[in-house]
Amino acid sequence: MSVRRLDDSPSAVLQDAPCPMCGGTQRKSRFQQPPFGVWLCSGCDLTYVSPRMSDDTLLREVYDASYWASPAPRLRGYRDYLGDGDLIAETFRRRLRGLSRHLPEPGSVLDVGCAAGGFLQVMEEAGWRVLGLEPSQPMCGVAQERLGAERVRAGGMECLEDGELFDLITFWDVLEHLPLPKAALQRAAAHLAPGGRILILTQNVASPFARLLGRRWQHYKHVEHLAHFHRGTLRAALEGAGFAVETMGARHAGKLIRLDFLVERAARISPWLERCLRPLLRLGNPRFYCNPMDELVAVASHR
Repeated sequence: MSVRRLDDSPSAVLQDAPCPMCGGTQRKSRFQQPPFGVWLCSGCDLTYVSPRMSDDTLLREVYDASYWASPAPRLRGYRDYLGDGDLIAETFRRRLRGLSRHLPEPGSVLDVGCAAGGFLQVMEEAGWRVLGLEPSQPMCGVAQERLGAERVRAGGMECLEDGELFDLITFWDVLEHLPLPKAALQRAAAHLAPGGRILILTQNVASPFARLLGRRWQHYKHVEHLAHFHRGTLRAALEGAGFAVETMGARHAGKLIRLDFLVERAARISPWLERCLRPLLRLGNPRFYCNPMDELVAVASHR
């Protein structure tokens, strides 16, 4: 396995990686942005990034405190995750209203990659018993302060004990970050109660918006987004883990944003577009709902 170093993170060693879903090494280049390459797996059609950081290095170098208040959110992390807490909570409420007919009655919910616990707080309001998993130590601490240490565990699926079952397991903007998404889905299947549901939101690399923008697509953040799914690969991943897909689409994948977020993302597309939009900030920083239809929400159950 060859290794190389990432210029803006001197201690981070990049490693060539096989397909994170099927383990295959036969691939075609979609495009290259050195030191990263974006590849299409010849075996399962997944788009993925190689080289990438090792698992331990990812957690240490990428998901530290600066990830959640990033000076360069176009490349890594969020501009002000905690400051956007009100938008995040209202986004979850809106999504749940739209997806309610596909979800079980309130019971126990596990949120994998729960960040500051915003989704869990919304679910607790709705009468659910909540548990979150968060591997980023700084954000895990915030979630534990808000919800209690007994409701948020530091780590990933390995923190679960055999026999722990949940009526709903959620992966909100998480699957694309995982070095081994297939293994995570298999673990989720083992912890989903009979009659339960798994809910996943992830990006759609085959969406018209992603195709239009090409390598300028905002979700090509190579340090953190290791895999890019489309309808076919997400369905195959879920079915391969023992799930039956009940619904999949982009209708409920949008979110509430502020104007400054749109301006920041526009800079990735075109400096000219950013220059056109930035003067609007003099009039204020309003919030609004945005859905470019380039993400997917899937709900599945045991097969």
